[in-house]
Amino acid sequence: MSNKDETPSEIKDVLGTELPADMSCGFIALIGAPNAGKSTLMNRMVGGKVSIVTHKVQTTRSQIRGIAMHKNAQLIFVDTPGIFAPKKRLERAMVSSAWQGAGDAEIVVVLHDASKKKIGEDTRAIIAGLEKQDRKAILALNKIDSIKPEKLLALAQEFMAMGVFSEIFMISAQEGDGVNDLLDHLANAVPEGMWLYPEDQLSDHPMRSIAAEITREKLFLNLHDELPYNLTVETESWEDFDDGSVKISQTIYVQREQHKAMCLGKGGRTIKLIRSKSQQDLQETIERKVHLFLYVKVREKWADDPERYREMGLDFNS
Repeated sequence: MSNKDETPSEIKDVLGTELPADMSCGFIALIGAPNAGKSTLMNRMVGGKVSIVTHKVQTTRSQIRGIAMHKNAQLIFVDTPGIFAPKKRLERAMVSSAWQGAGDAEIVVVLHDASKKKIGEDTRAIIAGLEKQDRKAILALNKIDSIKPEKLLALAQEFMAMGVFSEIFMISAQEGDGVNDLLDHLANAVPEGMWLYPEDQLSDHPMRSIAAEITREKLFLNLHDELPYNLTVETESWEDFDDGSVKISQTIYVQREQHKAMCLGKGGRTIKLIRSKSQQDLQETIERKVHLFLYVKVREKWADDPERYREMGLDFNS
């Protein structure tokens, strides 16, 4: 293994571009119970929106990679679905994806919502899983602005006594407090190596998939009850125009006719609202004018269709 003292002062990539010395690169899995703040934290560290965020649990369905540059390190974050006790096929696939993301990463960061009065069963199951793998992790206590300092300290001590965590960071993913300290630590912890992506790339997720996720976020935020969990969004077409604008056509698949009616709303008001909010978010994300077209179709058993799982990056047989 090379020594940092032996690293040349200049490194050039295949195109001959000079790259910084002492380069490092690594994969960092963000895991935690549903709604711990993983997606918010990744977007904060990456500096852009690559993972959708809602107040509802189980919003993230598959692994989303976000890429951050900090010092001379390229940090590749893997935002995973929340880990919980699954019941349905889709839920089992989501939890399996989360554990796979943790297993493939050099570093694991466990997020815990510090506003919770006690350590929940989902978080304890995550700790048990890490113990079973004999895996050390970093703990990020999130939402620290919602808990008194003395209670926060007691919570940190309770976690540290479990023997799984090598470091504990106290952060607010929403406000950014403590996040830079976490980034500093991760930049120093990832192994030496060439960067895997261009410096200005925020994600390796295809833009068509990110666009579909943005629309699914608006559906989660504007539809009630269990309906958001019974639908999926696919970007069917992406057409670039000479004036720099883009036409995006997406289909929202639901399982029942009554779900379709709920998505459309009376006189089409609901779908118009969702289209407007999604289009605005897309324009801010890709910095281009967007013409968004949404269609709602019934596909009764989409949640039992292996093809849908492949498109989401999930294992149908989990």
